[in-house]
Amino acid sequence: MSNVEYPKALKRTINVLSKEESYQSLCHRHYPDQPMPSVYVMREIVDLIREIIFPGYFGNSPTRPGSVQYYIGVNVETLYEKLRQQIFAGLCFGCSDANKFEMADAKKHAADLTVKFIDRLPDIRFSMSTDVEAAFLGDPAAQSRAEVIFCYPAIKAITNYRIAHALLQFGVPLIPRIISEMAHSETGIDIHPRAVIGNSFTIDHGTGVVIGATSIIGSNVKIYQGVTLGAKSFPMDENGNPIKGIDRHPIVEDNVVIYAQATILGRITIGSNSIIGGNVWITSDVAPNSKVIQEKYRFGGFMGGDGI
Repeated sequence: MSNVEYPKALKRTINVLSKEESYQSLCHRHYPDQPMPSVYVMREIVDLIREIIFPGYFGNSPTRPGSVQYYIGVNVETLYEKLRQQIFAGLCFGCSDANKFEMADAKKHAADLTVKFIDRLPDIRFSMSTDVEAAFLGDPAAQSRAEVIFCYPAIKAITNYRIAHALLQFGVPLIPRIISEMAHSETGIDIHPRAVIGNSFTIDHGTGVVIGATSIIGSNVKIYQGVTLGAKSFPMDENGNPIKGIDRHPIVEDNVVIYAQATILGRITIGSNSIIGGNVWITSDVAPNSKVIQEKYRFGGFMGGDGI
């Protein structure tokens, strides 16, 4: 292709890409004066929250008794400003009609939501303290709680989840999913922010874990790598579209252990104090105090199954 032909080829491509039918399903209409959420800023916010929850491990905040309140105060004030702006951007992003969107009301709502979230931070810290303890006690290789906090990908993923879940509970749009997907991309652990998870939760190794949106997990639950708490095929409406908003993921009660690569699907209940072995496939309820393992054939082969 000659130098003369390049501008013509580029113009043809530009013309095709500019046709509305080619982008209408992929385009976000960005109204004037409405900011877009920033993944870069959200990373800063999550790092700041991590620094507040775990003083002395992240960032540069000293932990001396005489100065810790000052540095937490500085971080909380910074968090308020950054998070308020991002929540406002999330509210703007969800606006489909600029004529019905009141900027002043949205800014006030964003400020109120930010204050509510910051008020939740002590509860998030307490939950994380139980998660760290569960990870430390549940892993013989862990040398200290400090190692768990500083190094374990599960703690990073669970921290992001607990932050995102709190924001979602307050009705913050889009931002919770951004936060949870940050952890997913960094750790390989996929926890939907809508899932409900009790205290003392731990994930050993973690890569490949999937916890669906309507999952409910009790307290003192431990799961291993590759575990899926997922949904079966979606029911369809009369138009052939998947029906959303229904409870379609498992309930896992207290004190359950789920070993690697187990797949648990549908709105079923795994009863308390049960042990789910590796590589099993479960689509029906498991009674409390059960032990579900692969069935062993006489010929030495193995079959994955419900085991119930």
